[in-house]
Order: sequence, then structure tokens, then C-alpha cells
Amino acid sequence: MSPVGPKSPFEFTGGNPCLDFADTVDNRTSDHPRELLTDYGRLLQWGEEAGVITGKTEERLRHLASEASGNALTTLRTSIQLRDTIYDIFSAVAQRRVIPNAALAILNKGVRQAAQHAQLVYANRRFTWEWIEPESNLESMLWPVSRSAAELLIGEEIGYVRQCASETCSWLFLDTTKNHRRRWCDMKSCGNRDKARRYYQRQKAG
Repeated sequence: MSPVGPKSPFEFTGGNPCLDFADTVDNRTSDHPRELLTDYGRLLQWGEEAGVITGKTEERLRHLASEASGNALTTLRTSIQLRDTIYDIFSAVAQRRVIPNAALAILNKGVRQAAQHAQLVYANRRFTWEWIEPESNLESMLWPVSRSAAELLIGEEIGYVRQCASETCSWLFLDTTKNHRRRWCDMKSCGNRDKARRYYQRQKAG
């Protein structure tokens, strides 16, 4: 039996790459939020686990980052800015608030950059998008994230974007349940935790 590796710090409950990217802060609305994208290596790990870059691309980018640590740090900062921008936009969508113009401008910049690295290809009797040399650009995992955010915003599923009802979580997710009344990003964690908290409060009040 092969040894079990360390548990990934990431969870993919958003139902969309851009929402999963926005959810890379644990307990975002608590007094002690925890940053999950602590370095460029973590960013690469997220990208591979999310499926927005391949393992081969991840390996090449890791080598490239080792030779250009300053550029990798700049990319990490750009990634966190995009991540928080996506969170601000979709949090506003979920809560039916006004979309912040500054955030939309940053996302549009990311969408334009992604478009510069995309091309149409024809294979197996169908057209698809293909990223141009993602293994040579430290920001390549951000291209599909920006595109998925844009496509979600203009698509039919935008009305199903929700924010976790937990007071400390506030992760974003797509509610694909039949009645569209899902409240938690993950029932096992946030749902059960909230039930336990309310039970404790009732016991204390009683």
C-alpha cells in the first residue's frame, strides 16, 4: 500500500472554478481568517487540484518559479487580488447588492489577459478553446479562472450563486439542488457546526 500524503488544504465545494478560487480563505468573515494561498507553490497546488492546469504544466511552472522567485511572488499577489475581486463580485451577486465597479474593472482586466492567451482549435469534429503555452507563463492558472467567472456572470446559473449561511464561513457555491434552497457550502462541516451552535444556545437559554 502506498503511503498516504498530507491532506490538501483545499476543498472544492463551489461547483465552479472561480467560486472554488474565491473560497481559498478559511473562516473569511471570522476574527481569524486563514489564508490558504500562502505561497506560489500552494497556488500551483490549487491549480492542479482544481483541474485548471495539468500536472505537467504544474511541474514546469514550479521549476520556472524557482528560477524567478520575484516574479512568482508578484504572481501570487496578483492571484490574491483576483481571488478577492471574484469574492467581492459574487458575494454581491448572492446578497443582491450593488456590484462594486472597482472589482469589475479588475476582473475585466483578467478576462482580457486570458483572451490574449487563448485560441480556437478544431479536433474530433468540434471546436474548443486551448490555452497558448500555459507552461511558460506563471499566471496561466488565472486564465481559466477569469474566464469561468465571466461565463458564470453572463450565464443562466448566475441566479444560483449562494453564500454559506455560516457566520464565519461565507464561502460561495452554486446551488444546484432541485429546490435551490441549499444554505451551506458543506453540510458536513458548516451545516453540522451551525446545528451544534444553535443546540448549545437553546440548552444555555433553557
